[in-house]
Amino acid sequence: MSAENSERPGKSVDELRRIYGDAAAGFDRAEPFDRLLLGRSRRRLFSRASGRVLDVACGTGANLPYLPAGVSVTGVDLSQEMLNRARRRADELGIDADLREADAEALPFEDDSFDTVVSSLSTCTFPDPVAALEEMARVCKPDGRILLLEHGRSGVEPLAKLQDRFAPWHFEQMGCRWNQTPEHVVSDAGLDIDGVRHRYLGILTELVAEPSH
Repeated sequence: MSAENSERPGKSVDELRRIYGDAAAGFDRAEPFDRLLLGRSRRRLFSRASGRVLDVACGTGANLPYLPAGVSVTGVDLSQEMLNRARRRADELGIDADLREADAEALPFEDDSFDTVVSSLSTCTFPDPVAALEEMARVCKPDGRILLLEHGRSGVEPLAKLQDRFAPWHFEQMGCRWNQTPEHVVSDAGLDIDGVRHRYLGILTELVAEPSH
């Protein structure tokens, strides 16, 4: 694992709010590209959600089309610009989602509030990913699931070295540590890992975890 990996201090909440507020329109424009590259993973992972679902760092609502019909959806994000676009997407999909501004490291919900917690491409950006994952576990019911789709450092060394080389630039642009190892971050947060699948030579990780209450 590179020293420029998850050990790199995260950007502040205010910095992330500005970065992703500015990027919101671009995320929507990139939706066809996202669907092509990530749609299969989102569908396979998030179709396992059930009951009351919390989408942490929901962004523009990219996960919404992949959640099963009939679930109750709550989403949180730092950026109102992202949330505004997520609301429009929810309306287009006919989903009655409760979308609100909140910090992943201080979720405004009671313990054991949700049957499923989902999040995509987010632990790499949280200022303190372990604290955010601990919060996800806190609000998830003891028999619930935490479903994560995350950037990861490739297991193919030439590609991993390329990720490491450009990691400082990408972090400055997006606050994202794209060469982290998601399994290590999840384990550090005390969650029980139930399943892991790597795609694209390991740069994308599908991860199923359970809270360890």
